[in-house]
Amino acid sequence: MKQHWSKNYNYRFSFIAVILMLLLVNCTSYDITIDVKTYGAIGDGITVNTKIIQKAIDDCHAKGGGTVQIDDGTYVTGTLLLKDSVRLHITENTILLGSSNPLDYTSIDTFIDATGQERGNCLIGAKNAKNISISGKGTIDGNGTAFLSDNLKKTRKKLELTENQTKKFGTNRPFLLRFVNSSQIKIKQIKLRQPAAWTCHFYQSNDIEIDQISIYSHAHRNNDGIDLDSSHDVIISDCTIDTGDDAICFKTTSPKPTYNVQINNCRLKSDWGTIKFGTESMGDMYDISIKNCSITDTKGGGIKILSVDGANIYNIEIDSIKMSKTDMPIFIRLGERLRTYRNAKPQQVGSIDAISIKNIEATTRKPSNSRINPPNGMLITGTPNHSIGNISLENITIQLPGGGLLADTDIEVPEAETKYPEFSFFGVLPAYGLYARHINELNLINTTFELIEKDAREALILEDVSTLNTN
Repeated sequence: MKQHWSKNYNYRFSFIAVILMLLLVNCTSYDITIDVKTYGAIGDGITVNTKIIQKAIDDCHAKGGGTVQIDDGTYVTGTLLLKDSVRLHITENTILLGSSNPLDYTSIDTFIDATGQERGNCLIGAKNAKNISISGKGTIDGNGTAFLSDNLKKTRKKLELTENQTKKFGTNRPFLLRFVNSSQIKIKQIKLRQPAAWTCHFYQSNDIEIDQISIYSHAHRNNDGIDLDSSHDVIISDCTIDTGDDAICFKTTSPKPTYNVQINNCRLKSDWGTIKFGTESMGDMYDISIKNCSITDTKGGGIKILSVDGANIYNIEIDSIKMSKTDMPIFIRLGERLRTYRNAKPQQVGSIDAISIKNIEATTRKPSNSRINPPNGMLITGTPNHSIGNISLENITIQLPGGGLLADTDIEVPEAETKYPEFSFFGVLPAYGLYARHINELNLINTTFELIEKDAREALILEDVSTLNTN
């Protein structure tokens, strides 16, 4: 018995020793903090610190991981690449500022976007990395106005460039943050400002947590807020996003899907679209929940669900959204554009099914400030050969200005199966509330439209809707 106890004791001692060793390794390997100033970084808003900050990141990674801290000043940099188990922390009242020289940026996973432009440059990026984060109450500023045409000309004159450099100078406008094939990503509290292109792009990445960040992106064109591209297992909460292009965009520029996404308690504003699925839509998008968000002063659509390149979009739940001064609160489009990306094979026409949108309060913009005059509440359309599946609209109230003319009731709405899917391209609709067609099943429960002025158009027009449920 004594011998048995001794063996058990030795086993317990060995087990405890192993645990202590693991804890010790974890504390020493992921608890170091490197202040970039100790490496010689200068936060004067002029000195380019790319190599110095990157050396701090590389050393932190080599030592097993930890925190690279940027503190007290404005630090100019080009592309920085995060490595495994490295946290980038930017303290309050500190700015990480993008260089105005395009040659200070590098591209990871270069691709051609939907507008035909080369993309891949970024200010902060990661490829094939895991357990990384960006945090702090400081600011990451992309200095996007430096990439406007006139400003690029001024920068070009100051540099001695080769012929090849001159041709491509500034054409690959950098994203602010870009993650490719990476996982266990956390972005918390940071202020993201004025990139030259998209603000946050996650491509084929997973296990993503975005919390309490703010985005302001109006420096250039194509300035999206958060793009989830063929990525999964994502939580976005308590964020404030104000963009010139899409605020939160689900997309698939590869056949791999975007799925298992939760978005909660966000405040959104956009000049093009606030919550958008597509237009890049090769892979499927499913199991996505968006709840308790507000949308304000949006010029290009509140909720836009667009499958035009082959995506099957399904199991989407959008609940408790308040919109004010929003062009076209709801736009759903199944189309046949079938564009390809990254040399992928063309897909078959996709589908839209099992979409639940409920508890929506919305007001549209004034006619003088709308892309379509008079504006409309909702447009839902498939194509003659490809109908949308099941759409459920419940507890929806939309206030509209009215102003539709009797002549508008005779408008024939184009099918435009292969064109870019934008509601404004369909023009004025013959219904002010909901125009819906090519749908297998439409559940329309407690949906009302309130007019400020008279409108000669019908509230609802349903065409080629196989089943209509109103209870």
